[in-house]
Amino acid sequence: MSTPDQPYRSGFVALVGRPNAGKTTLTNALVGEKVGIVSNRPQTTRHAIRGVVHRPAGQLVLVDTPGLHKPKSLLGQRLNDVVRDTLSDVDVIVFCIPADQPVGAGDAYIARQLKNVTTPVVLVVTKTDVASKKAITAQLVAASQLVEAREVVPVSAVAGDQVELLAELLVGMLPEGPPLYPQEQTTDEDVERQLAELVREAALEKVRQEVPHSLAVSIEEIVRKPDPRDAEAVFTEVHALLHVERASQKPMLLGKGGQTIKAIGSEARAGMEVLLGGRVHLDLHVTVLGEWQDDPKKLNRLGY
Repeated sequence: MSTPDQPYRSGFVALVGRPNAGKTTLTNALVGEKVGIVSNRPQTTRHAIRGVVHRPAGQLVLVDTPGLHKPKSLLGQRLNDVVRDTLSDVDVIVFCIPADQPVGAGDAYIARQLKNVTTPVVLVVTKTDVASKKAITAQLVAASQLVEAREVVPVSAVAGDQVELLAELLVGMLPEGPPLYPQEQTTDEDVERQLAELVREAALEKVRQEVPHSLAVSIEEIVRKPDPRDAEAVFTEVHALLHVERASQKPMLLGKGGQTIKAIGSEARAGMEVLLGGRVHLDLHVTVLGEWQDDPKKLNRLGY
């Protein structure tokens, strides 16, 4: 709790790193609940997700950004633009580097971007639960040589190691100010986008390697009505489209006898029922939206 000696602090913290560096898992761990989808596939995060961390001494608004990378499409360029726009408008930058992978060209590329900003940087070596102590020490040294950082912290979001320490450290670096969000709010993501992301997360886990980059999800309709099983509850119908770029990718999402799309729907629906607090009927259809990653109009339509 804030005191005259320790005034309340609030502000924005951006998490950056190459694809699959553990940014979203760390965001979810700091918030204390799931605000962003997680997958071992690169480019899982495609827009800036805000997670709100409430602590007695202050409020952190975490901005989980897409992984910075050398873009191969217009979508890739736009994802990088999201990150760069975010970096210019936050109080602290958390640069995530995974402990289980060598520091490489992708990390060096991000470090070069950070040299152009005056915002203080905290280096976080993530995924320490899957690396040896020797590897973690070596990674801390290698990461420290990449960029000038205010602090360097090893963290395991999965095991919870040093997550609270990191939260306290980040709160202490924020400017004095009142809470920016109500105490009960943990994200500013709208429901439609959260529902679409739950479908995409389920699909990423069920399809082959060549589909994820070409996959986008849009919500066509959300219908809320009284639940016939419980007069006091709400029953929600969600109609969603899974967009792929080529006709050859459509059968991969459908699966033999429709088994894959059924599995995607079952997993996504479970997450939706937790999010919405009631029963959900999920209707999924797969469509071909040719080369949408390089078409400005199609990207705009999909919200990128």
